[in-house]
Amino acid sequence: MNAKGLVFKYGDNVDTDVIIPARYLNSSEPSELAAHCMEDIDRDFVNKVNKGDIIVANKNFGCGSSREHAPIAIKAAGISCVIAETFARIFYRNAINIGLPIIECPEAAVEIEAGDEVEIDFDSGIITDITKGKSFKGQAFPPFMQKIIAAEGLINYINSSAE
Repeated sequence: MNAKGLVFKYGDNVDTDVIIPARYLNSSEPSELAAHCMEDIDRDFVNKVNKGDIIVANKNFGCGSSREHAPIAIKAAGISCVIAETFARIFYRNAINIGLPIIECPEAAVEIEAGDEVEIDFDSGIITDITKGKSFKGQAFPPFMQKIIAAEGLINYINSSAE
């Protein structure tokens, strides 16, 4: 499994309130959440993001409220992966639960810049900044997590395993 796209870059402590502002939480419809994703930190995000693009951030991405709306909004906006130095633990779990690939890699998070073209090999954890010609070793997903992501989330994975 691979992802490839252009990078949107953010700093430390990107919290769930800027990923999807609380005023939109009356909806759980992915397309509605995607329409407002990142708007309080990056007003142009929804107009520029393309399917497959990648978010790169520094420390503690997804801190704040423990809402599943945040990773749903990111995934529905077309983001194929989030790379960060570190993730808030509840965001990490929620992302896996809904099938959004995320990778911790401090070196990549620091060196990759907005607009770089990046490719990620989820089997090996190798992150390649095609623009700069550099590679970084992120944490590969264990096979069971890859199955959850391939199934588009934990519920789908459980349901397909029960069949």
